[in-house]
Amino acid sequence: MTDSTVLVVDDQAMVRQGFAALLNSRDGVTVVGDAADGAQAVDQVTRLRPDVVFMDVRMPVMDGLEAARRILSLGLDPAPRIIMLTTFDLDDYVYEALRIGCSGFLLKDAPADELARAVRLSVTGEALLAPTVTRRLIADAVARSPRTPPRRDPPELASLTPRERETVEQIATGRSNAEIATALFISEETVKTHVRNVLQKLRLRDRAQVVVFAYENGVV
Repeated sequence: MTDSTVLVVDDQAMVRQGFAALLNSRDGVTVVGDAADGAQAVDQVTRLRPDVVFMDVRMPVMDGLEAARRILSLGLDPAPRIIMLTTFDLDDYVYEALRIGCSGFLLKDAPADELARAVRLSVTGEALLAPTVTRRLIADAVARSPRTPPRRDPPELASLTPRERETVEQIATGRSNAEIATALFISEETVKTHVRNVLQKLRLRDRAQVVVFAYENGVV
């Protein structure tokens, strides 16, 4: 099986080197490059076409959110999965990162195993990241983010079965497939089927976008 390729973007050289060393030490992951700011990141993504980009938020020249917007607007197929690197004092950026299409977020001090897990999960679209803080970060960021009032019964929801809508509600709380299976008393394989159907019917790329859809449309 081919390794998942990663680009590390951070304005601190020691952070880039540390992430690269940790990720390259894990099977199935290869760091193909790094960048010191958002503008370099856009160029490197175009040239290297990595599967996953670890992107810092605060950087000179171009910040991580703007770089993510530009990368996701390039129309690359497949588009890279962008994981924003965050700290507790950057919670305000989390919801905006998910809204523009990033696949998740991760704390900068995450251990090596969690970094590798983040790569695997983002490539498959199976789950949001930073499982230890997902629920709190989403809840806090959404509570503080200015949003338009949710639409009443958006037409997309009408295409979902009752169980698929329950799955959307569960995903929006940051639960994993195993946790959803337990909560709904169904198998993990059935959960995966519901998730695939939800993504297809709502025309969303991954679970991060399901979270945004759920909050913006008053599902949760």
